[in-house]
Amino acid sequence: MFDQVAGRYDRTNTALSLGNDRLWRVATRRAVAPRAGERILDLAAGTGASSVSLARSGAQVVAADFSPGMIAEGRRRHGDVPGLSFVEADATDLPFGNDEFDAVTMSFGLRNVNEPRKALAELYRVTKPGGRVVICEFSHPPSRAFAELYGFYNSRVLPVVARALSSNADAYDYLNESIRDWPDQQTLAAWIRAAGWQDVAYRNLSFGIVALHRGRKTRR
Repeated sequence: MFDQVAGRYDRTNTALSLGNDRLWRVATRRAVAPRAGERILDLAAGTGASSVSLARSGAQVVAADFSPGMIAEGRRRHGDVPGLSFVEADATDLPFGNDEFDAVTMSFGLRNVNEPRKALAELYRVTKPGGRVVICEFSHPPSRAFAELYGFYNSRVLPVVARALSSNADAYDYLNESIRDWPDQQTLAAWIRAAGWQDVAYRNLSFGIVALHRGRKTRR
């Protein structure tokens, strides 16, 4: 499914999110706070749109994704960006050693993993002691009135726009289902803590449509 939408993926996401996806990427980059010389894993990177901004800090960024189609599209678009490499990877069985990365991040991909808590544990494993995690994911608006408006947009408006723009509109039916069934902010924060991360906190973006979670791996 992700292979089929790779070519139009970023453009469709910008349209469906009414441009908010760019703001979410900026917020995620600021939370990661990449520094020159660091090694950073951007998991579920898709075509590498978020990875490019991290690499421009001077960090060595690995853009990893389960979809070979996404990886191929990312290499085609951004293969010449200094410090950026692309790797096909399973989030629940990462092809990296222990304590490799100064920071790990995952945007809008955790809910697509069959075993998200296992993925959080894998992210912990490959992070250096003292390193940080940033998870940006769809969530649940705390305001009931806004949640109803958001639900109407997802169920009535989004499918129409997706069919007009996407190369695989059925994939965006899945998007609706995955957002609806995903746990709320507090539950995800608890999963992150259970994986071993400390100082876990989150803040809502776009009235809680998205939540930005952060944590740190304890120094030994």
